[in-house]
Amino acid sequence: MAAIPGSLESLKEQFGPHLKFTPEGGWQRLGEPDRRVNTHCCFCGQQCGITLLVKGNEVIGFDPWMDFPFNQGKLCPKGVKRYLQNAHPDRLLHPLVREPNGFRPATRDEALDATVRSIQKIQTQYGKDAFAVLSGASLSNEKSYLMGKFARVALQTREIDYNGRLCMASATAGNELAFGIDRACNPWSDIPLAKCLILAGTNVGECSPITTDYVWQARDRGGKIIVIDPRMTPIARTADLFIPVRPGTDLALLNAMLRLLIERGYTDEEFIRNHTVGFEKVRETVAKYTPEYAAKICAIRPALIVQGAEMWGRAETGMLLHAKGIEHHSKGVANVLACINLVLAVGRFGRPGCGYSAITGQGNGQGAREHGQKCTQLPGFRDIEEPEHRAYISRVWGISESDLPHKGTSAVELMAKIHRGEIKGLLTISFNPLVSLPDANFTREALEKLEFYVGIDFFLSESLRYADVVLAGSLHEEDEGTCTTVEGRVVRLRQAVKPPGEARVDWEIVCELAKRLGRGKFFNYQNAEDIFNELRVASQGGVADYFGITYEKLEKNYGVFWPCPSLDHPGTPRLFEDKQFYFPDGKARFHAVEWRPAADVPDAEYPLYLTTGRVVYQYLSGTQTRRIGWLTEQNPEPTVEMHPRLAEKLGVKSGDRVRVTSRRGQVELKAEVVTTIRPDTVFIAYHWPEKMSANLLTQRALDPISKIPEYKVSAVRVEKV
Repeated sequence: MAAIPGSLESLKEQFGPHLKFTPEGGWQRLGEPDRRVNTHCCFCGQQCGITLLVKGNEVIGFDPWMDFPFNQGKLCPKGVKRYLQNAHPDRLLHPLVREPNGFRPATRDEALDATVRSIQKIQTQYGKDAFAVLSGASLSNEKSYLMGKFARVALQTREIDYNGRLCMASATAGNELAFGIDRACNPWSDIPLAKCLILAGTNVGECSPITTDYVWQARDRGGKIIVIDPRMTPIARTADLFIPVRPGTDLALLNAMLRLLIERGYTDEEFIRNHTVGFEKVRETVAKYTPEYAAKICAIRPALIVQGAEMWGRAETGMLLHAKGIEHHSKGVANVLACINLVLAVGRFGRPGCGYSAITGQGNGQGAREHGQKCTQLPGFRDIEEPEHRAYISRVWGISESDLPHKGTSAVELMAKIHRGEIKGLLTISFNPLVSLPDANFTREALEKLEFYVGIDFFLSESLRYADVVLAGSLHEEDEGTCTTVEGRVVRLRQAVKPPGEARVDWEIVCELAKRLGRGKFFNYQNAEDIFNELRVASQGGVADYFGITYEKLEKNYGVFWPCPSLDHPGTPRLFEDKQFYFPDGKARFHAVEWRPAADVPDAEYPLYLTTGRVVYQYLSGTQTRRIGWLTEQNPEPTVEMHPRLAEKLGVKSGDRVRVTSRRGQVELKAEVVTTIRPDTVFIAYHWPEKMSANLLTQRALDPISKIPEYKVSAVRVEKV
């Protein structure tokens, strides 16, 4: 009898006969694994539990890890196929050094010595800050912490930032301004308890599919779902209310909904009075945002705004979740604050089924933004310009406070400094700026101007083709460590295999560089746990307090939610249960925010809106997923999604090639005619490089607070090729 589709038996039938493609061609059965290692998926901030199957020193397959509470064995297509990158033929097996005709293999010593000589030459000639570091938000907590320390202690440069600047920075800033803390307010187990869910600018069905299960559990319990997005995403198709806003207008909609909550008596006046400040200013600001006024800005019907406010206002419990559709704007922080205002106004905090959360996108999107990779930040969410914070971290690191650099430059602005010749050298780790940053032509020009560029990675990304030295680093499954999930749960990453060939674990490479730079005494770690234990001390007393978390505690409890300030503390799954927020007076902050147009609005020459995002089969810059055959077969290249009305106007059918042009560049791609997008908007996924890169079109306009680029709104024109 055939196994039930989706059951454990079915999964084992499908993936149990572990196969390997041989150099001679064909598939060879590998037999039963030697070991089963419980760890986590390397893709997205959900960090789903997965059991990797290991034979020798190779990951040959997976089993569902049914016991891990977040996903209970469920995985998305990327998670199912993630193990295939382990033995990929593109895997970097040794360092590379550039010569006039291209790269050649090099020994570790040669590559490290060349790197150190170049760093010292640049810093001697131009100053410490002429060498910069750009690191990744998919790094473990240990490596994220280490990169901040390496930049400031080994390189003694202020110029470090990370690619979370492109992803979560607006949520971070908004959360800190409103709550004094930046973390999901609730565990995901609260989502099914919500009687109303607002999903704003979050395509969970493709970007974080396991979250969809939690949303549908709420629906099955009678909860109402409101989706706000310019596209009818998969989750929007099952919503009770879909509001198809014009790109860049979410804030006007949110303010109008808040006005209606006030007008119709749905606000929690007792909560507002006892636990918040700033509401009167917000009340004054939103007064002009009538449904008609906001509807004109958003290009929707006023009735949709009224319906949304009624559903949200009447609900007994409710949660608002948003992602990059809210954050990727030159007013991203204001958008986030408008979302938070809507939840504060009805007092839905600190109890089951009530809360607000930003859905983190990168593999360690939460933990990577807590411990010092950001140009303004020290471990534990400390402020690098705050004297007390500087003094504490200097003591932990064993350096003089006067030797600790001050704040540096955000990622996009840092690339502009390279372009202007102010920064001469660069180290990247797990960051592919040529694909990830906006205005790719500008980024390419900047990389070409560097006097020296060294990258640490496990595949040769598009950016690393411009490097002078490439150091072969480690995959997710090749090192021990921890990461912090979308919920704020710190979990263990377990080493399944060792790096192959001459590749090395990332943190060992970084510590060896520090040693050769004469700063080895500050990086005397024997293993990843040593780094974590120092991180615990560095975070102690900070907002992101990990002091009470140990590897042993994580193993016993399927992870621990921070803050966890002491060894006997159980962790904090749900924030604000005592209605105390992270400010001296314990009160949350309302913020009055006004809608304003995007930095690049359509006109007669560029009459359409371009918005960008993800697809379910690819991840970020595609460095990993574009190398996994099955995922690439499902989604081999980006397309230009457009509405039938626009397609008819242009004389275009699905499959026709179209040229999309912005003020910065152009791409030629196949059209995909769909009814699930606004007629004034086109969509391109951003996972591809070079001539297929959506970021040839996007702009470098930044939010003034978070410094996040405005990926979600660019003015373009489209024509049939």
